[in-house]
Amino acid sequence: MTLRSEREGRAADDLARHLLDTGALTPEWADAFRAVPRSLFLPDLFWAYDMATGRSEPVVRSEDPAGWERAAYEDIPAVTQWDDGQHVGTAPGSRGTSSASMPSVVASMLRDLDVRDGTRVLEVGTGTGWNAGLLAHRLGSGSGNGNVVSVEIDPAVAASASAALARAGLGPRLVEGDGREGWPPGAPYDRLIVTAGVRSLPAEWLEQTRPGGIILAPWGTHYSNQDALVRLTVGEDGRGAGPFLRTVEFMKLRDQRLDWNRFVEHVKEFPGDADASRTSRTPADLGDRYETPYFVIGLCVPDCAHVVNVSDSGEDGDAKAWFFDFLSQSWAAVVFSPSAPDATVYQSGPRRLWDEVEQALTWWISRGRPDIDRFGLTVDRDGTTRPWLDTPVGVLPSFA
Repeated sequence: MTLRSEREGRAADDLARHLLDTGALTPEWADAFRAVPRSLFLPDLFWAYDMATGRSEPVVRSEDPAGWERAAYEDIPAVTQWDDGQHVGTAPGSRGTSSASMPSVVASMLRDLDVRDGTRVLEVGTGTGWNAGLLAHRLGSGSGNGNVVSVEIDPAVAASASAALARAGLGPRLVEGDGREGWPPGAPYDRLIVTAGVRSLPAEWLEQTRPGGIILAPWGTHYSNQDALVRLTVGEDGRGAGPFLRTVEFMKLRDQRLDWNRFVEHVKEFPGDADASRTSRTPADLGDRYETPYFVIGLCVPDCAHVVNVSDSGEDGDAKAWFFDFLSQSWAAVVFSPSAPDATVYQSGPRRLWDEVEQALTWWISRGRPDIDRFGLTVDRDGTTRPWLDTPVGVLPSFA
């Protein structure tokens, strides 16, 4: 064993111990986390995400080997690709398009996947290959072993993951292709795990998961970038149903990203001829991207995107909450001012988007402010989704 691999081994041991202490990692997965070091799957340049500031900072191995290794084993996300590979240089790009998830998120998702010896798993989104490597270590690896199949759409990302897995001595089946299509030759699978945020679940995933099998995916609406991890059990009828476990946030499947520029033409001038009113709601009522009301509004107000902008006047300036309709030119803006007790509401177009948002909030409050784990999702064989509260018969209202 080289000096470098000894250091990796110690760092992997420390990471596994930390994750065990926090409860993210279960004992069944501890050996895999110790044997498959995260650093083997990270490039010489990656961008460590600062959880406090929300900024991504470059970490270059050749310039700071100790800092690179330290960052590799921190419980933080690491961006490994910007702008679908078109980005160059060490400064962050415009959009992160591949990453290594936080180790605690990786560990908790593998825990929720609930695998056993012999479980056959399809992973959508290989990324760095670390997750596939952990699965392969636990479930078996090498030629002739089809327990772990991982699909990656980006050729460069797939090649990097393949090289990393080879260095680690692990051999899950890697497929370069569109993960929306799954991988039919290996079906049916006992488990399907998705490592990208999705806004719709392809029918192929249901078709390729055996009855009684589990699909674990970060799912959400285009209301925001927020996802919630949903754990669907596939029934004999081919439908999937199950609860949301907790909020997360993943990079989205490429064909399901939201282009925010599509809303530029919604507001010709502000406020223009928009109807004006007042509301006593505050930004806190709307929640933030990791809170339940943020997610529930997206469930109850379909085809609506939301963003908050703070004015250039500083921390004490006005904040505007914007809402845009996908299918028409409808928009709403709520201007929150620290100097006014109520906020000013502007609404334009055939939909009254702010009224719909308020109705969704009122409904959620009237139900006792249920947390995310009381909600769930049913997905029909054609991909149609129905969110619900407490049981699949408690289908949520739509306020559109």
